[in-house]
Amino acid sequence: MTPVHFSFSSAFMLGLMGLAFHRTHLLSALLCLEGMMLSLFIALALWALQFESTGFSTAPMLLLAFSACEASAGLALLVATARTHGTDRLQNLNLLQC
Repeated sequence: MTPVHFSFSSAFMLGLMGLAFHRTHLLSALLCLEGMMLSLFIALALWALQFESTGFSTAPMLLLAFSACEASAGLALLVATARTHGTDRLQNLNLLQC
């Protein structure tokens, strides 16, 4: 395993561990998701550069576009949750209520 591969896989795993074990606030969960998406973006971009494939070079840009859409939807959900519930703590949210 090369050091570059190790750093991107460890960055992804750190984001996944943060998402799995540190779920107190919605903002921290969204930041962990963004960290995972950015590590995937950089890994895909370096993979396309390493193999010098022109057909695969659009995949990182597509992933970055979906990541931006996911971030804007998460931010809108965070604002709506903070307005309705007064906090972004995930323990105070009850998904069974209307």
